[in-house]
Amino acid sequence: MTPLLKLLLRALIKGPVTEAAPDKQDVKALADQIDGKAMAKLGRSLVVRAVDAGSCNGCELEIHALCNPLYDIERFGIHFAASPRHADLLLVTGPVARNMAEALRRTYDATPAPKFVVAMGDCAIDGGCFKGGYATLDGVDKVVPVDMRVPGCPPKPNDILKALLALMDKVSGKS
Repeated sequence: MTPLLKLLLRALIKGPVTEAAPDKQDVKALADQIDGKAMAKLGRSLVVRAVDAGSCNGCELEIHALCNPLYDIERFGIHFAASPRHADLLLVTGPVARNMAEALRRTYDATPAPKFVVAMGDCAIDGGCFKGGYATLDGVDKVVPVDMRVPGCPPKPNDILKALLALMDKVSGKS
């Protein structure tokens, strides 16, 4: 029997290996709170621009999870934009590769005020496992000011939502 056939049979017999689905009420409560605070502060829904500054893509997978049917944050008014000119928040992943520093600066400059930056993942916070490497500048704060840090390698989607809520609280002056 070929290795591929063994793998397929094991998946059919044991089922897929995934983590448990998030509690829908928790996700809804978090997303509703973020949307309400964004409406109060910005007067509209929160628009996010994801920026990969040189990551391993682990954090991007968790960002994509926020848009899957389990989380589906767009239904709560949190949207992703293709252009920084339409964004309120830059969600930056990766240790900022030297070749991405200028692009990150320009993206930050193109984002209209009020603008917020979230360093997502250990690499974006301080360089993570790439810290001190010749090709990286380590954390995002070496290039642009950071308003919120989300630790983890990678952080879970619920942790990302909690960080966005904490940022909206911080911006609203409640913490």
